[in-house]
Amino acid sequence: MTSDAEVRLRAASLRVTRPRLAVLSVLRDHPHVDTETVISLVRVEHPGVSHQAVYDVLRVLTDAGLVRRIQPAGATARYESRVGDNHHHVVCRACGAIADVECAVGHAPCLTASDDHGFVVDEAEVVFWGTCPDCAAQRTT
Repeated sequence: MTSDAEVRLRAASLRVTRPRLAVLSVLRDHPHVDTETVISLVRVEHPGVSHQAVYDVLRVLTDAGLVRRIQPAGATARYESRVGDNHHHVVCRACGAIADVECAVGHAPCLTASDDHGFVVDEAEVVFWGTCPDCAAQRTT
């Protein structure tokens, strides 16, 4: 039986390989993880996968649009497999936890720039900063 990851790889004209399937599986189950975490989690199932192989897979999957690389200011790059929907993120200033936020709402839609300077805008990146519930609870105790 063909998995969703295999279908996505083939649709992007990429070969189906164990490292690519493993990275996609990790990112499906663990969104917003950094490269070292991806490597550690991939190695649970595939101990022989090298650091370089994971770095290469992340680059190829990002270039193909199957993975999104996010890097909030002052943080290490993180990866997620949720792509194509222009969602945003909320980041805890204390612990660095990241959560998905659906597209910004309000008077101006998230893809409407006040001045696009002639650019054809196809994506907006919004990062909300604050304190996560766990860190907020620690501050009050």
